[in-house]
Amino acid sequence: MFFSVVIPTYNRLPILQKCLRALEAQDLDDQTTITGYEIVLVDDGSTDGTLDWLKVHQEEFPHLRCFEQDHAGPAAARNLGVEQASGDTIIFIDSDLVVLSNFLKAHSNALVKANKQLGSDRFFTYGAVINTCNFENPTAEPYKITDFSAAFFATGNVAIPKHWLIQAGLFDTGFQLYGWEDLELGVRLKNLGLKLIKCPEAVGYHWHPPFALQQIDNLIDKEIQRGRMGILFYQKHPTWEVKMMIQMTWLHRLLWGILSVNGLFNEKTSAPLLQWLINLGKPQLALEIARIFLNWYNVKAVYEAYSQMETIQTK
Repeated sequence: MFFSVVIPTYNRLPILQKCLRALEAQDLDDQTTITGYEIVLVDDGSTDGTLDWLKVHQEEFPHLRCFEQDHAGPAAARNLGVEQASGDTIIFIDSDLVVLSNFLKAHSNALVKANKQLGSDRFFTYGAVINTCNFENPTAEPYKITDFSAAFFATGNVAIPKHWLIQAGLFDTGFQLYGWEDLELGVRLKNLGLKLIKCPEAVGYHWHPPFALQQIDNLIDKEIQRGRMGILFYQKHPTWEVKMMIQMTWLHRLLWGILSVNGLFNEKTSAPLLQWLINLGKPQLALEIARIFLNWYNVKAVYEAYSQMETIQTK
């Protein structure tokens, strides 16, 4: 089993350094099923000196193969990574993820065990992702209930035979804004009969800076983008399951409408409360509260995009 760890990156040099160093520090001494691994990094047009830094430090990363493209988004970057990968098994992680030293071994053990149980490779392994804002020591963060994910296929920490990605058609580069390109591929993989095998021993720590009010405009923009891309997702797979995923149901509209008081609880009216919590040293709690109006922005964007789609179709 030869792993190709495919990582798209865009202007994340400080945390990318930790990401790559963790992957170079893998413990494979007693591992017999892994014949080798490579790190396939695709720089998506970074402007923060990522490529220059990698050239200076290339001796530090013997497993690294680096590719670059003009800024085209993570879907195109992952596709390029898969196309250039030498391995028979692809592992997707993001460039702000720091893994433990047993990461590759854990995925390998889970893949071998599942293959024996199922009698085929029609599955993928899905590791654990723990969110943290501790930059100095990201792997010290404990698991929290908010780290739970019900996603079928997400590229934060997943290992899958390369040939299934090729057969499914890779990522749809039509998802040029934020969100859904990995879950949409997951629907196609599920239609091919692939199963999800949880692999909690393969832990990745997803770093992001502590929540601050200055981030809100960007977070709102992402939710609006996610809403628009959600409709593209629904156009490709017009099912009730997808409607639930993209929050295009009366239940989501009612829930976030009530909790946000029809938008009256927003980034402006909540600012004093959020800043108070941040000052108390509780930025994560502040972010969870902010998700009330962020989800309301998302739901509104979904329905606005859906209405525009229907208007275009009727012309």
